[in-house]
Amino acid sequence: MTPSDLADAVLRAVREAVDAGELSVTPPAAVAVERPKQKEHGDYATNIALQLAKPAGRPPRQVAELIAARLRPTPGIAEVDIAGPGFLNVRLEAAAAGVAARRIVEAGAEYGRNDSLAGQRVNLEFVSANPTGPLHLGHVRWAAVGDCLGRLLDASGAAVTREFYVNDAGAQMDKFGASIRARALGEEPPEGGYLGAYVNDLAREVLAARPDILELPEDEQSAAFREEGYKAQLAEQQRTLESFRTHFDVWFSERTLHAGGGVEKAIATLREQGHVYDSEGAVFLRTTDFGDDKDRVLVKSDGSMTYFAADCAYYLDKRGRGFDRLVYMLGADHHGYVNRLRAIAACAGDDPETTVEVLIGQFVKVVQGGEELKLSKRAGNVVTLEDVVDLAGVDAVRYALARSSTDSTLVLDIDLLTKQANDNPVFYVQYAHARISGVLRNARDLGIERGDAESFDPSLLSHEREADLLGALGEFPRVVATSAELREAHRVARYLEALAGTYHRFYDACRVLPMGDEEPTDLNRARLWLCEATRVVLANGLALLGVNAPERM
Repeated sequence: MTPSDLADAVLRAVREAVDAGELSVTPPAAVAVERPKQKEHGDYATNIALQLAKPAGRPPRQVAELIAARLRPTPGIAEVDIAGPGFLNVRLEAAAAGVAARRIVEAGAEYGRNDSLAGQRVNLEFVSANPTGPLHLGHVRWAAVGDCLGRLLDASGAAVTREFYVNDAGAQMDKFGASIRARALGEEPPEGGYLGAYVNDLAREVLAARPDILELPEDEQSAAFREEGYKAQLAEQQRTLESFRTHFDVWFSERTLHAGGGVEKAIATLREQGHVYDSEGAVFLRTTDFGDDKDRVLVKSDGSMTYFAADCAYYLDKRGRGFDRLVYMLGADHHGYVNRLRAIAACAGDDPETTVEVLIGQFVKVVQGGEELKLSKRAGNVVTLEDVVDLAGVDAVRYALARSSTDSTLVLDIDLLTKQANDNPVFYVQYAHARISGVLRNARDLGIERGDAESFDPSLLSHEREADLLGALGEFPRVVATSAELREAHRVARYLEALAGTYHRFYDACRVLPMGDEEPTDLNRARLWLCEATRVVLANGLALLGVNAPERM
Protein backbone atom coordinates (compact mmCIF):
# COMPACT_ATOMS: atom_id res chain seq x y z
CA MET A 1 0.00 0.00 0.00
CA THR A 2 1.49 3.33 -1.09
CA PRO A 3 0.77 6.70 0.58
CA SER A 4 -1.54 7.43 -2.34
CA ASP A 5 -3.45 4.19 -1.71
CA LEU A 6 -3.79 5.04 1.97
CA ALA A 7 -4.94 8.59 1.20
CA ASP A 8 -7.63 7.14 -1.07
CA ALA A 9 -8.69 4.74 1.69
CA VAL A 10 -9.01 7.59 4.23
CA LEU A 11 -11.05 9.61 1.74
CA ARG A 12 -13.36 6.63 1.16
CA ALA A 13 -13.84 6.33 4.92
CA VAL A 14 -14.80 10.01 5.11
CA ARG A 15 -17.27 9.68 2.25
CA GLU A 16 -18.81 6.55 3.78
CA ALA A 17 -19.30 8.39 7.07
CA VAL A 18 -20.94 11.28 5.21
CA ASP A 19 -23.20 8.96 3.20
CA ALA A 20 -24.23 7.19 6.41
CA GLY A 21 -25.22 10.52 7.96
CA GLU A 22 -22.51 10.31 10.64
CA LEU A 23 -20.74 13.45 9.37
CA SER A 24 -22.43 16.51 7.95
CA VAL A 25 -19.58 17.89 5.81
CA THR A 26 -18.52 18.16 2.19
CA PRO A 27 -15.77 15.57 1.67
CA PRO A 28 -12.47 17.12 0.61
CA ALA A 29 -11.06 16.57 -2.87
CA ALA A 30 -7.97 14.91 -1.43
CA VAL A 31 -6.46 13.78 1.85
CA ALA A 32 -2.85 14.30 2.93
CA VAL A 33 -0.99 11.50 4.70
CA GLU A 34 2.56 11.86 6.00
CA ARG A 35 5.28 9.80 7.59
CA PRO A 36 5.33 10.65 11.32
CA LYS A 37 8.64 11.79 12.76
CA GLN A 38 8.41 9.26 15.59
CA LYS A 39 8.16 5.57 14.66
CA GLU A 40 5.94 4.74 17.60
CA HIS A 41 3.23 6.85 15.95
CA GLY A 42 2.85 4.30 13.16
CA ASP A 43 3.72 4.22 9.48
CA TYR A 44 1.55 7.16 8.42
CA ALA A 45 -0.51 9.93 10.00
CA THR A 46 -3.24 12.30 8.82
CA ASN A 47 -4.90 15.34 10.36
CA ILE A 48 -8.11 15.00 8.33
CA ALA A 49 -10.25 14.78 11.47
CA LEU A 50 -8.95 18.14 12.69
CA GLN A 51 -9.74 19.68 9.30
CA LEU A 52 -13.32 18.38 9.31
CA ALA A 53 -14.16 19.00 12.97
CA LYS A 54 -15.19 22.65 12.65
CA PRO A 55 -17.44 22.28 9.57
CA ALA A 56 -18.89 19.11 11.13
CA GLY A 57 -19.56 20.92 14.41
CA ARG A 58 -18.08 18.06 16.42
CA PRO A 59 -14.94 17.52 18.55
CA PRO A 60 -11.92 16.42 16.47
CA ARG A 61 -11.42 13.17 18.36
CA GLN A 62 -15.04 12.24 17.81
CA VAL A 63 -14.65 12.83 14.07
CA ALA A 64 -11.41 10.83 14.15
CA GLU A 65 -13.15 7.87 15.75
CA LEU A 66 -15.88 7.85 13.08
CA ILE A 67 -13.26 7.81 10.33
CA ALA A 68 -11.06 5.27 12.13
CA ALA A 69 -13.96 2.85 12.56
CA ARG A 70 -14.50 2.75 8.80
CA LEU A 71 -10.78 2.70 8.01
CA ARG A 72 -9.78 -0.22 10.25
CA PRO A 73 -11.37 -3.00 8.12
CA THR A 74 -9.40 -1.86 5.03
CA PRO A 75 -7.20 -4.69 3.73
CA GLY A 76 -3.56 -4.00 4.44
CA ILE A 77 -4.16 -1.81 7.48
CA ALA A 78 -3.04 -3.37 10.76
CA GLU A 79 -3.93 -0.61 13.23
CA VAL A 80 -5.54 2.82 13.34
CA ASP A 81 -5.00 4.82 16.52
CA ILE A 82 -6.17 8.27 17.56
CA ALA A 83 -3.54 10.53 19.06
CA GLY A 84 -3.48 13.96 20.62
CA PRO A 85 -6.31 16.28 19.62
CA GLY A 86 -7.44 13.99 16.80
CA PHE A 87 -4.61 12.75 14.62
CA LEU A 88 -5.09 9.39 12.95
CA ASN A 89 -1.99 7.18 13.15
CA VAL A 90 -2.00 4.21 10.77
CA ARG A 91 0.16 1.10 10.87
CA LEU A 92 0.26 -1.12 7.79
CA GLU A 93 0.58 -4.88 7.55
CA ALA A 94 4.01 -5.96 6.29
CA ALA A 95 2.56 -7.41 3.10
CA ALA A 96 0.68 -4.22 2.30
CA ALA A 97 3.80 -2.14 2.80
CA GLY A 98 5.98 -4.53 0.80
CA VAL A 99 3.71 -4.38 -2.24
CA ALA A 100 5.12 -0.90 -2.87
CA ALA A 101 8.43 -2.45 -3.96
CA ARG A 102 6.74 -4.40 -6.73
CA ARG A 103 4.71 -1.39 -7.89
CA ILE A 104 7.80 0.79 -8.07
CA VAL A 105 9.76 -1.78 -10.07
CA GLU A 106 6.85 -2.29 -12.45
CA ALA A 107 6.38 1.46 -12.91
CA GLY A 108 10.08 1.98 -13.61
CA ALA A 109 10.86 5.43 -15.02
CA GLU A 110 7.21 6.45 -14.59
CA TYR A 111 7.31 6.10 -10.81
CA GLY A 112 7.06 9.51 -9.19
CA ARG A 113 5.13 11.10 -12.03
CA ASN A 114 1.79 12.52 -10.93
CA ASP A 115 -1.06 14.70 -12.14
CA SER A 116 -1.05 17.34 -9.39
CA LEU A 117 -0.55 20.13 -11.98
CA ALA A 118 -2.53 18.55 -14.81
CA GLY A 119 -4.33 21.09 -16.97
CA GLN A 120 -1.85 23.91 -16.34
CA ARG A 121 -0.03 25.46 -19.31
CA VAL A 122 3.17 26.94 -17.93
CA ASN A 123 5.74 29.10 -19.70
CA LEU A 124 9.03 28.80 -17.82
CA GLU A 125 11.52 31.49 -18.83
CA PHE A 126 15.04 31.35 -17.45
CA VAL A 127 18.65 32.32 -18.16
CA SER A 128 17.68 34.74 -21.01
CA ALA A 129 21.22 36.10 -21.32
CA ASN A 130 22.30 38.76 -23.80
CA PRO A 131 23.93 37.07 -26.82
CA THR A 132 27.01 39.26 -26.37
CA GLY A 133 29.30 36.96 -24.41
CA PRO A 134 29.75 33.60 -22.68
CA LEU A 135 27.27 32.45 -20.06
CA HIS A 136 28.76 33.41 -16.72
CA LEU A 137 28.35 32.51 -13.06
CA GLY A 138 25.26 34.69 -12.79
CA HIS A 139 23.51 32.40 -15.27
CA VAL A 140 24.72 29.09 -13.81
CA ARG A 141 22.17 28.79 -11.03
CA TRP A 142 19.10 29.23 -13.19
CA ALA A 143 20.58 27.08 -15.95
CA ALA A 144 20.55 24.17 -13.47
CA VAL A 145 17.54 24.98 -11.29
CA GLY A 146 15.38 26.22 -14.16
CA ASP A 147 15.94 23.01 -16.08
CA CYS A 148 15.17 20.95 -12.95
CA LEU A 149 11.93 22.87 -12.40
CA GLY A 150 10.95 22.22 -16.00
CA ARG A 151 11.46 18.50 -15.43
CA LEU A 152 9.46 18.64 -12.19
CA LEU A 153 6.57 20.54 -13.75
CA ASP A 154 6.45 18.02 -16.57
CA ALA A 155 6.57 15.11 -14.10
CA SER A 156 3.63 16.64 -12.24
CA GLY A 157 1.40 16.83 -15.28
CA ALA A 158 1.82 20.44 -16.37
CA ALA A 159 2.23 21.29 -20.05
CA VAL A 160 5.47 23.25 -19.67
CA THR A 161 7.43 25.17 -22.29
CA ARG A 162 11.01 26.08 -21.38
CA GLU A 163 11.83 29.40 -23.00
CA PHE A 164 14.97 31.49 -23.49
CA TYR A 165 14.35 35.16 -24.30
CA VAL A 166 17.15 36.31 -26.58
CA ASN A 167 17.86 39.98 -25.88
CA ASP A 168 19.06 40.66 -29.40
CA ALA A 169 17.77 44.21 -29.90
CA GLY A 170 19.05 47.55 -28.66
CA ALA A 171 22.23 49.51 -28.22
CA GLN A 172 24.18 46.70 -26.56
CA MET A 173 24.09 44.74 -29.81
CA ASP A 174 25.60 47.67 -31.71
CA LYS A 175 28.41 47.93 -29.14
CA PHE A 176 28.93 44.20 -29.49
CA GLY A 177 29.36 44.46 -33.26
CA ALA A 178 31.67 47.47 -32.95
CA SER A 179 33.82 45.59 -30.40
CA ILE A 180 34.26 42.58 -32.70
CA ARG A 181 35.12 44.85 -35.66
CA ALA A 182 37.70 46.69 -33.56
CA ARG A 183 39.41 43.42 -32.60
CA ALA A 184 39.35 42.29 -36.23
CA LEU A 185 41.21 45.51 -37.11
CA GLY A 186 43.67 45.04 -34.25
CA GLU A 187 42.17 47.93 -32.31
CA GLU A 188 40.74 48.37 -28.81
CA PRO A 189 36.94 48.13 -28.45
CA PRO A 190 35.07 51.45 -28.13
CA GLU A 191 34.23 52.91 -24.74
CA GLY A 192 31.59 50.76 -23.08
CA GLY A 193 32.34 47.94 -25.51
CA TYR A 194 33.00 44.27 -24.82
CA LEU A 195 36.35 43.00 -23.59
CA GLY A 196 37.80 39.56 -23.01
CA ALA A 197 39.60 37.02 -25.14
CA TYR A 198 36.30 35.69 -26.47
CA VAL A 199 35.86 38.88 -28.53
CA ASN A 200 39.16 38.10 -30.30
CA ASP A 201 37.89 34.56 -30.91
CA LEU A 202 34.68 35.91 -32.40
CA ALA A 203 36.61 38.32 -34.62
CA ARG A 204 38.66 35.44 -36.04
CA GLU A 205 35.54 33.33 -36.48
CA VAL A 206 33.71 36.12 -38.30
CA LEU A 207 36.68 36.80 -40.59
CA ALA A 208 36.86 33.11 -41.44
CA ALA A 209 33.14 32.96 -42.21
CA ARG A 210 33.08 36.28 -44.07
CA PRO A 211 36.52 36.95 -45.58
CA ASP A 212 35.00 39.83 -47.57
CA ILE A 213 33.63 41.66 -44.53
CA LEU A 214 36.41 44.26 -44.34
CA GLU A 215 35.78 45.15 -47.97
CA LEU A 216 32.30 46.41 -47.11
CA PRO A 217 31.71 50.16 -46.75
CA GLU A 218 32.78 51.23 -43.26
CA ASP A 219 29.24 52.09 -42.15
CA GLU A 220 28.13 48.53 -43.01
CA GLN A 221 30.99 46.69 -41.36
CA SER A 222 29.86 47.03 -37.73
CA ALA A 223 26.37 45.81 -38.64
CA ALA A 224 27.86 42.84 -40.48
CA PHE A 225 30.20 42.05 -37.58
CA ARG A 226 27.24 42.38 -35.21
CA GLU A 227 25.11 39.89 -37.13
CA GLU A 228 27.87 37.34 -37.70
CA GLY A 229 29.09 37.66 -34.11
CA TYR A 230 25.53 37.36 -32.83
CA LYS A 231 24.95 34.10 -34.71
CA ALA A 232 28.24 32.65 -33.47
CA GLN A 233 27.76 33.72 -29.84
CA LEU A 234 24.16 32.53 -29.68
CA ALA A 235 25.18 29.17 -31.15
CA GLU A 236 27.86 28.88 -28.48
CA GLN A 237 25.37 29.66 -25.71
CA GLN A 238 23.08 26.98 -27.09
CA ARG A 239 25.92 24.43 -27.24
CA THR A 240 27.03 25.32 -23.71
CA LEU A 241 23.56 24.91 -22.27
CA GLU A 242 22.89 21.64 -24.07
CA SER A 243 26.22 20.26 -22.80
CA PHE A 244 25.07 21.32 -19.32
CA ARG A 245 21.89 19.26 -19.99
CA THR A 246 19.76 22.40 -19.99
CA HIS A 247 17.23 22.21 -22.80
CA PHE A 248 14.97 24.95 -24.13
CA ASP A 249 11.87 24.32 -26.23
CA VAL A 250 11.77 27.90 -27.51
CA TRP A 251 14.49 30.46 -28.24
CA PHE A 252 12.45 33.64 -28.55
CA SER A 253 14.09 36.58 -30.32
CA GLU A 254 13.30 40.05 -29.00
CA ARG A 255 13.79 41.33 -32.54
CA THR A 256 10.72 39.47 -33.76
CA LEU A 257 8.55 41.60 -31.50
CA HIS A 258 9.77 44.74 -33.23
CA ALA A 259 9.93 43.34 -36.76
CA GLY A 260 6.43 41.91 -36.61
CA GLY A 261 4.84 45.00 -35.13
CA GLY A 262 4.24 43.23 -31.84
CA VAL A 263 5.40 46.15 -29.74
CA GLU A 264 3.06 48.63 -31.46
CA LYS A 265 0.18 46.14 -31.16
CA ALA A 266 0.91 45.68 -27.46
CA ILE A 267 0.85 49.44 -26.83
CA ALA A 268 -2.44 49.70 -28.73
CA THR A 269 -3.93 46.85 -26.69
CA LEU A 270 -2.86 48.42 -23.40
CA ARG A 271 -4.21 51.78 -24.56
CA GLU A 272 -7.58 50.14 -25.20
CA GLN A 273 -7.46 48.85 -21.61
CA GLY A 274 -7.20 52.48 -20.49
CA HIS A 275 -3.72 52.38 -18.96
CA VAL A 276 -1.64 54.19 -21.60
CA TYR A 277 -1.27 57.96 -21.64
CA ASP A 278 0.85 60.59 -23.43
CA SER A 279 2.96 63.16 -21.64
CA GLU A 280 5.59 65.62 -22.94
CA GLY A 281 5.89 63.80 -26.23
CA ALA A 282 6.42 60.37 -24.63
CA VAL A 283 4.05 57.44 -24.11
CA PHE A 284 3.62 55.96 -20.62
CA LEU A 285 1.99 52.90 -19.05
CA ARG A 286 0.26 53.78 -15.78
CA THR A 287 1.83 50.97 -13.75
CA THR A 288 1.58 52.89 -10.46
CA ASP A 289 -2.09 51.90 -10.34
CA PHE A 290 -0.87 48.37 -9.74
CA GLY A 291 1.94 48.68 -7.22
CA ASP A 292 4.86 49.93 -9.34
CA ASP A 293 6.95 52.76 -7.91
CA LYS A 294 6.56 54.91 -11.04
CA ASP A 295 4.82 54.88 -14.39
CA ARG A 296 6.94 53.30 -17.12
CA VAL A 297 7.91 54.84 -20.44
CA LEU A 298 6.88 52.85 -23.49
CA VAL A 299 7.95 55.28 -26.21
CA LYS A 300 10.52 58.01 -25.61
CA SER A 301 9.99 61.55 -26.81
CA ASP A 302 12.36 60.85 -29.71
CA GLY A 303 10.04 58.08 -30.90
CA SER A 304 12.25 55.14 -29.89
CA MET A 305 10.80 52.15 -28.07
CA THR A 306 12.01 51.24 -24.58
CA TYR A 307 12.99 47.80 -23.32
CA PHE A 308 9.87 47.95 -21.17
CA ALA A 309 7.70 48.26 -24.27
CA ALA A 310 9.23 45.01 -25.53
CA ASP A 311 8.57 43.43 -22.11
CA CYS A 312 4.89 44.34 -22.47
CA ALA A 313 4.75 42.89 -25.97
CA TYR A 314 6.50 39.73 -24.81
CA TYR A 315 4.00 39.23 -21.99
CA LEU A 316 1.06 39.62 -24.36
CA ASP A 317 2.73 37.29 -26.87
CA LYS A 318 3.05 34.57 -24.23
CA ARG A 319 -0.55 34.96 -23.17
CA GLY A 320 -1.58 34.90 -26.83
CA ARG A 321 0.17 31.55 -27.18
CA GLY A 322 -2.19 30.12 -24.58
CA PHE A 323 -0.05 30.02 -21.45
CA ASP A 324 -2.04 30.56 -18.27
CA ARG A 325 0.98 30.69 -15.94
CA LEU A 326 4.10 32.71 -16.78
CA VAL A 327 7.08 31.91 -14.57
CA TYR A 328 10.04 34.28 -14.76
CA MET A 329 13.30 33.20 -13.15
CA LEU A 330 15.44 36.25 -12.46
CA GLY A 331 18.71 37.06 -10.74
CA ALA A 332 19.11 38.73 -7.36
CA ASP A 333 19.70 42.11 -9.00
CA HIS A 334 16.31 42.05 -10.73
CA HIS A 335 13.97 42.60 -7.76
CA GLY A 336 12.70 45.76 -9.43
CA TYR A 337 11.20 43.71 -12.24
CA VAL A 338 8.72 41.94 -9.96
CA ASN A 339 6.24 44.81 -9.63
CA ARG A 340 6.78 45.81 -13.26
CA LEU A 341 5.83 42.38 -14.57
CA ARG A 342 2.85 42.18 -12.26
CA ALA A 343 1.77 45.66 -13.36
CA ILE A 344 1.97 44.63 -17.03
CA ALA A 345 -0.36 41.71 -16.30
CA ALA A 346 -2.81 43.91 -14.44
CA CYS A 347 -2.77 46.57 -17.18
CA ALA A 348 -3.48 43.81 -19.71
CA GLY A 349 -6.60 42.86 -17.73
CA ASP A 350 -5.15 39.74 -16.11
CA ASP A 351 -4.89 38.77 -12.46
CA PRO A 352 -1.17 38.87 -11.61
CA GLU A 353 -1.75 36.43 -8.76
CA THR A 354 -2.66 33.71 -11.23
CA THR A 355 -0.73 34.58 -14.38
CA VAL A 356 2.63 35.96 -13.19
CA GLU A 357 5.14 34.25 -10.95
CA VAL A 358 8.62 35.66 -10.41
CA LEU A 359 11.36 33.60 -8.79
CA ILE A 360 14.49 35.39 -7.61
CA GLY A 361 17.75 33.46 -7.32
CA GLN A 362 20.50 34.71 -5.05
CA PHE A 363 24.13 34.99 -6.07
CA VAL A 364 26.60 32.12 -6.44
CA LYS A 365 30.32 32.23 -5.84
CA VAL A 366 32.97 29.61 -6.52
CA VAL A 367 35.72 28.74 -4.06
CA GLN A 368 38.78 26.60 -4.72
CA GLY A 369 41.59 26.07 -2.25
CA GLY A 370 39.86 28.47 0.12
CA GLU A 371 40.01 31.33 -2.42
CA GLU A 372 37.11 32.81 -4.35
CA LEU A 373 37.42 32.58 -8.14
CA LYS A 374 36.52 35.83 -9.90
CA LEU A 375 38.22 35.79 -13.27
CA SER A 376 38.02 33.72 -16.43
CA LYS A 377 40.87 33.19 -18.88
CA ARG A 378 38.41 33.60 -21.72
CA ALA A 379 35.79 36.08 -20.51
CA GLY A 380 38.20 38.25 -18.54
CA ASN A 381 36.19 39.75 -15.70
CA VAL A 382 33.75 36.91 -14.89
CA VAL A 383 33.74 33.18 -14.19
CA THR A 384 31.87 31.37 -16.95
CA LEU A 385 29.58 28.37 -16.79
CA GLU A 386 32.16 26.40 -18.75
CA ASP A 387 34.85 27.36 -16.22
CA VAL A 388 32.81 25.87 -13.38
CA VAL A 389 31.99 22.70 -15.32
CA ASP A 390 35.64 22.23 -16.28
CA LEU A 391 36.56 22.41 -12.59
CA ALA A 392 33.94 20.07 -11.13
CA GLY A 393 31.96 18.35 -13.90
CA VAL A 394 28.33 18.63 -14.98
CA ASP A 395 26.90 16.19 -12.41
CA ALA A 396 28.55 17.81 -9.40
CA VAL A 397 27.71 21.37 -10.45
CA ARG A 398 24.09 20.65 -11.35
CA TYR A 399 23.49 18.71 -8.14
CA ALA A 400 25.15 21.33 -5.94
CA LEU A 401 23.08 24.11 -7.51
CA ALA A 402 19.84 22.14 -7.26
CA ARG A 403 20.21 21.02 -3.64
CA SER A 404 20.16 24.53 -2.12
CA SER A 405 17.19 26.85 -1.87
CA THR A 406 17.51 29.67 -4.39
CA ASP A 407 16.58 32.11 -1.62
CA SER A 408 20.07 31.85 -0.16
CA THR A 409 23.49 32.80 -1.48
CA LEU A 410 25.39 29.70 -2.52
CA VAL A 411 29.10 28.87 -2.30
CA LEU A 412 30.33 26.15 -4.66
CA ASP A 413 33.37 24.57 -3.06
CA ILE A 414 35.25 22.90 -5.92
CA ASP A 415 37.41 20.89 -3.53
CA LEU A 416 34.30 19.35 -1.95
CA LEU A 417 32.49 18.78 -5.26
CA THR A 418 35.41 16.80 -6.66
CA LYS A 419 35.91 14.76 -3.51
CA GLN A 420 34.90 11.08 -3.57
CA ALA A 421 33.62 10.88 -0.02
CA ASN A 422 30.31 10.80 1.80
CA ASP A 423 30.48 14.46 2.73
CA ASN A 424 30.14 15.27 -0.98
CA PRO A 425 26.34 15.06 -1.45
CA VAL A 426 26.34 14.15 -5.14
CA PHE A 427 28.90 11.40 -4.56
CA TYR A 428 26.84 10.09 -1.62
CA VAL A 429 23.67 9.74 -3.71
CA GLN A 430 25.37 8.45 -6.85
CA TYR A 431 27.34 5.93 -4.78
CA ALA A 432 24.08 4.56 -3.34
CA HIS A 433 22.82 3.92 -6.89
CA ALA A 434 26.14 2.36 -7.91
CA ARG A 435 26.17 0.21 -4.77
CA ILE A 436 22.71 -1.17 -5.51
CA SER A 437 23.66 -1.77 -9.14
CA GLY A 438 26.64 -3.75 -7.86
CA VAL A 439 24.44 -5.86 -5.60
CA LEU A 440 22.11 -6.63 -8.50
CA ARG A 441 25.08 -7.56 -10.72
CA ASN A 442 26.43 -9.87 -8.02
CA ALA A 443 23.04 -11.54 -7.77
CA ARG A 444 22.99 -12.17 -11.52
CA ASP A 445 26.54 -13.54 -11.39
CA LEU A 446 25.40 -15.97 -8.70
CA GLY A 447 22.43 -17.00 -10.80
CA ILE A 448 19.95 -15.47 -8.34
CA GLU A 449 16.88 -13.87 -9.92
CA ARG A 450 14.29 -11.96 -7.98
CA GLY A 451 11.57 -13.85 -9.88
CA ASP A 452 8.32 -12.62 -11.35
CA ALA A 453 5.68 -10.55 -9.63
CA GLU A 454 3.55 -13.57 -8.76
CA SER A 455 6.39 -15.25 -6.84
CA PHE A 456 7.27 -12.11 -4.89
CA ASP A 457 6.13 -12.37 -1.26
CA PRO A 458 5.91 -8.81 0.12
CA SER A 459 5.06 -10.05 3.63
CA LEU A 460 8.67 -11.19 4.03
CA LEU A 461 9.83 -7.56 4.12
CA SER A 462 8.99 -7.18 7.81
CA HIS A 463 12.33 -6.02 9.27
CA GLU A 464 12.32 -2.53 10.81
CA ARG A 465 14.93 -1.30 8.32
CA GLU A 466 12.90 -2.72 5.43
CA ALA A 467 9.84 -0.86 6.68
CA ASP A 468 11.87 2.34 6.91
CA LEU A 469 13.06 1.95 3.33
CA LEU A 470 9.61 1.09 1.98
CA GLY A 471 8.18 4.13 3.73
CA ALA A 472 10.85 6.38 2.25
CA LEU A 473 10.29 5.00 -1.26
CA GLY A 474 6.57 5.62 -0.96
CA GLU A 475 7.18 9.30 -0.29
CA PHE A 476 8.79 9.97 -3.67
CA PRO A 477 5.64 10.92 -5.67
CA ARG A 478 4.62 13.36 -2.94
CA VAL A 479 8.10 14.90 -2.91
CA VAL A 480 7.98 15.37 -6.68
CA ALA A 481 4.52 16.95 -6.57
CA THR A 482 5.42 19.27 -3.68
CA SER A 483 8.70 20.29 -5.30
CA ALA A 484 6.88 21.20 -8.51
CA GLU A 485 4.09 23.07 -6.77
CA LEU A 486 6.45 25.09 -4.55
CA ARG A 487 9.12 25.47 -7.30
CA GLU A 488 11.72 24.02 -4.94
CA ALA A 489 14.00 21.55 -6.70
CA HIS A 490 16.18 21.25 -3.61
CA ARG A 491 13.48 19.11 -1.95
CA VAL A 492 14.24 16.31 -4.42
CA ALA A 493 17.98 16.45 -3.72
CA ARG A 494 17.51 16.42 0.04
CA TYR A 495 15.05 13.54 -0.28
CA LEU A 496 17.57 11.53 -2.31
CA GLU A 497 20.25 12.08 0.31
CA ALA A 498 17.90 10.86 3.04
CA LEU A 499 16.90 7.88 0.90
CA ALA A 500 20.53 6.96 0.28
CA GLY A 501 21.14 6.95 4.03
CA THR A 502 18.04 4.83 4.63
CA TYR A 503 19.23 2.31 2.04
CA HIS A 504 22.73 2.07 3.53
CA ARG A 505 21.20 1.36 6.96
CA PHE A 506 18.94 -1.31 5.45
CA TYR A 507 21.86 -2.93 3.64
CA ASP A 508 23.98 -3.01 6.80
CA ALA A 509 21.17 -4.63 8.81
CA CYS A 510 19.57 -6.96 6.24
CA ARG A 511 21.57 -9.49 4.25
CA VAL A 512 20.48 -9.33 0.63
CA LEU A 513 22.54 -12.17 -0.89
CA PRO A 514 23.20 -15.59 0.69
CA MET A 515 26.57 -16.34 2.28
CA GLY A 516 28.92 -18.96 0.85
CA ASP A 517 27.12 -22.11 -0.18
CA GLU A 518 23.76 -21.04 1.24
CA GLU A 519 20.81 -21.57 -1.05
CA PRO A 520 18.95 -18.38 -1.99
CA THR A 521 15.64 -18.02 -0.21
CA ASP A 522 12.42 -16.16 -0.93
CA LEU A 523 13.63 -13.53 1.54
CA ASN A 524 16.77 -12.95 -0.55
CA ARG A 525 14.58 -12.57 -3.62
CA ALA A 526 12.16 -10.23 -1.84
CA ARG A 527 15.09 -8.06 -0.80
CA LEU A 528 16.28 -7.94 -4.41
CA TRP A 529 12.88 -6.48 -5.29
CA LEU A 530 13.42 -3.87 -2.58
CA CYS A 531 16.92 -3.10 -3.86
CA GLU A 532 15.67 -2.68 -7.42
CA ALA A 533 12.84 -0.43 -6.22
CA THR A 534 15.36 1.77 -4.43
CA ARG A 535 17.58 1.89 -7.51
CA VAL A 536 14.59 2.99 -9.61
CA VAL A 537 13.73 5.84 -7.25
CA LEU A 538 17.33 7.05 -7.01
CA ALA A 539 17.64 6.98 -10.81
CA ASN A 540 14.32 8.76 -11.29
CA GLY A 541 15.20 11.42 -8.73
CA LEU A 542 18.62 12.05 -10.22
CA ALA A 543 17.03 12.30 -13.67
CA LEU A 544 14.76 15.07 -12.40
CA LEU A 545 17.90 16.94 -11.37
CA GLY A 546 19.58 16.26 -14.70
CA VAL A 547 22.27 14.18 -12.99
CA ASN A 548 23.57 10.78 -14.09
CA ALA A 549 22.87 7.61 -12.11
CA PRO A 550 26.12 5.60 -12.51
CA GLU A 551 26.17 1.84 -12.21
CA ARG A 552 29.84 1.78 -11.24
CA MET A 553 31.99 4.25 -9.33
